[in-house]
Amino acid sequence: MKPRIPRIHKALAVAALAAALAPALTAAPAAAAGFDQAALIKPVTKANLIFIPKVVHPWYDVVEQGVKFAIAEYKKEGIEVTYTWDAPPTADIDQQNRRIETDIGRNPDGLAVSCLDPATNTQLLKEAVKNKVNLITFDTFCDAAFPFVGHRKDEEDGRTAANYLGAKLGGKGSVGILVGSLTAPNHVARVKGFKDELAKKYPGIKIAFEQPDNDNLEQAVAMAESGLQATPDLGGIYGANASAPIGAARAVIAAKRVGKTLVVGAGDIPETYQLIEDGVISAITAQRQWEIGYWAVRYLVSAKQNHTIPMDHATGGFLMTKETLAK
Repeated sequence: MKPRIPRIHKALAVAALAAALAPALTAAPAAAAGFDQAALIKPVTKANLIFIPKVVHPWYDVVEQGVKFAIAEYKKEGIEVTYTWDAPPTADIDQQNRRIETDIGRNPDGLAVSCLDPATNTQLLKEAVKNKVNLITFDTFCDAAFPFVGHRKDEEDGRTAANYLGAKLGGKGSVGILVGSLTAPNHVARVKGFKDELAKKYPGIKIAFEQPDNDNLEQAVAMAESGLQATPDLGGIYGANASAPIGAARAVIAAKRVGKTLVVGAGDIPETYQLIEDGVISAITAQRQWEIGYWAVRYLVSAKQNHTIPMDHATGGFLMTKETLAK
């Protein structure tokens, strides 16, 4: 038989153990109370940022307006933020990559890139992170490894445009597609969504042509004109970037097809609004690009201050028609 331990001895043992552990139990909260998380934040009085969009384009002018607004806010807070807008003149992969590489070497406090070709851009952007450059990708999603500010529902936008155009055409006829850049993920996704939705819901609508305009207005006009000449009764044209709907609209006006060849697309700039009001462009899936520029600045400066920033900030989009413009 095991010897019985009197209850009083058990009580004394428990009390002794509690007394022995008391200093350890009280030490942890005391140590925690001495740690101030605010000390992790670094004071910042200046920051220099570089923005590299895909191409020189009026669509990015609105992004830049958001950039300037955020910088003005920081000035009121006592932080001087400067920026360089380093846009390639054309949507050329090599030109953009050279800019990315050069700008990493400038060691800015923050770098914002709209990826034209993720397959090659990603390797350079990893170098930026390795060199401890604060990085944001914007407008076009590049890789989940990098923080992104913008609109990622591009395939859904293509489906929205297909449904709008398909219903207007009564599910019959032919349409053309101006695809933008063949490597830009947002352009590719929009075209995919547009074509998939047409095939699924409007099998009576055939695709007469599909051409890359490289986000270039002159090319978009020329391709739309060629498409209209080849298919005089073309029911509609879908443009997957901000240049394409305007180019298609100009071609439709020249061919005297306003109201007969409907134009839908993605991306809005001032000329787009006028063409919608004039009834040449029927609908556009638009983005809030001002927000993209504003939050890109806010996050890059916050990263320099050692704040945590989100990996994905959705800035949203909406369908723009003559009716919504009037509201």
